[in-house]
Amino acid sequence: MDAIVRALFIYLFLLLVFRAAGKRQFSELTTFDLVLVLIIAEATQQGLLGQDFSVTYAALVILTLVGADIVFSVFKLRFPAFEKAVDGVPTVLIEEGRVLDHRMRRARVDLDDVMTQARLSHGLERLDQVRYAVLERDGRISIIPR
Repeated sequence: MDAIVRALFIYLFLLLVFRAAGKRQFSELTTFDLVLVLIIAEATQQGLLGQDFSVTYAALVILTLVGADIVFSVFKLRFPAFEKAVDGVPTVLIEEGRVLDHRMRRARVDLDDVMTQARLSHGLERLDQVRYAVLERDGRISIIPR
């Protein structure tokens, strides 16, 4: 029973931490981010297994984590509000060429990020060429040109 409780706690804790980290954190991993993920993985392993390194205990932890993920996916399908809370919603960052500063600050995205994506996806060079820029739920920035 200890394995199930540990696994569920770690699953929920990591879900909250990564949700709080924001969408942009996962769309473009830097070297620093990769190192951080590796350290988190090691710390998570310690927390999940504790002092019991048996195959049975590890299998129980894995089944609990996969089961929790399945339950969350079912909840997200049945309850749209739960999906929004867990995955977030797309955020409009630029509307009709006008920068929405408060949304960009909240999403921790700067204008350089948006313009980089505008150049890469559509070859746009100026802000007035962007009708909409949307930070998607997965962290990518979608550009809709004028």
